[in-house]
Amino acid sequence: MADTKDKAKAKPAKAKVQADPSFPKETYMQWYESMKLMRRFEEKAGQLYGQQKIKGFCHLYIGQEACVAGAASALTKDDKWITAYRDHAHPLALGTSPNAIMAEMFAKITGCSKGKGGSMHMFDKEVNFMGGHGIVGAQVPMGAGIAFAEKYNKTGNLCICYMGDGAVRQGAFHEALNMAMTWKLPVIFVIENNGYAMGTSVTRTSNVTELYQLGAAFSMPSFPVEAMSVENVHNAVAEAAERARAGEGPTLLEFRTYRYKGHSMSDPAKYRTKEELEDYKGRDSIEAVKATILKQGWATEEELEQIDEKIKQQVAESVTFAEESPYPDASELYTDIYVEKDYPYIMD
Repeated sequence: MADTKDKAKAKPAKAKVQADPSFPKETYMQWYESMKLMRRFEEKAGQLYGQQKIKGFCHLYIGQEACVAGAASALTKDDKWITAYRDHAHPLALGTSPNAIMAEMFAKITGCSKGKGGSMHMFDKEVNFMGGHGIVGAQVPMGAGIAFAEKYNKTGNLCICYMGDGAVRQGAFHEALNMAMTWKLPVIFVIENNGYAMGTSVTRTSNVTELYQLGAAFSMPSFPVEAMSVENVHNAVAEAAERARAGEGPTLLEFRTYRYKGHSMSDPAKYRTKEELEDYKGRDSIEAVKATILKQGWATEEELEQIDEKIKQQVAESVTFAEESPYPDASELYTDIYVEKDYPYIMD
């Protein structure tokens, strides 16, 4: 069990809770609705897992919503996304139907991965979500590879690659950063640092607790981001995207965030204090956006409540859709295994 005293060194700095005049009403309303959908969906997923309607592993994103919402508003619909197994929020922000995501968690054929991926392995190529990946750190070289393809094909697009703070201990992380910087690949590496790798404090696994500094070994532009602020996330990702599109290569961003739930649904998170949890809840990113909207007079409490009710109904409908959808036929075991394609450079 990790020592909670270690957490003081790894605790993210407090996010700025204030309006940024460079963002219009439309952006704040988009952030509010997107993050609310993530929050309500994850809350329902946790409830359904407790009812054993969702099986297997389930990793929730509650508290980290700004990490995705701010990046989504800073990038284009043609950019590619890849992440680890905590992957429900990303496709939601990109526009995947909650029905398809919930059905996937129910292992139904109508799911975004035909019921084969479950909670940890979701894909949706229609919104350029290149998937959640269960092997710790495996998505990092994949993200570099996707960025290589974008550069090779001269698309002008980039790949944003998310990972947890534990994944930076994998050798593949360092190999991918080296190649990405050497070849100036258009990729944004994002470390979602909530202070704990599963249940172990960052300070117990590395002498380097300022994780963004790991990029210095490769002369990669690397920055910490107070990621409980969606404004900060947007600005950091937008700046990194500008570098990538200009051919200047990758950026490493350390999103200092916090997750209200444990590592997975089986984790009671007893390695942290109630005071620590309440401290972060007091700086909730959704509440910060709501406060800005109200302060600017862009919506009333009643109007925001209506948005929340609409989202609750949307999530409820996704559950009904998932429950009423059929399971895959046994023959689906043999589909999507190989791709038949002629390659002119392969000789008989």
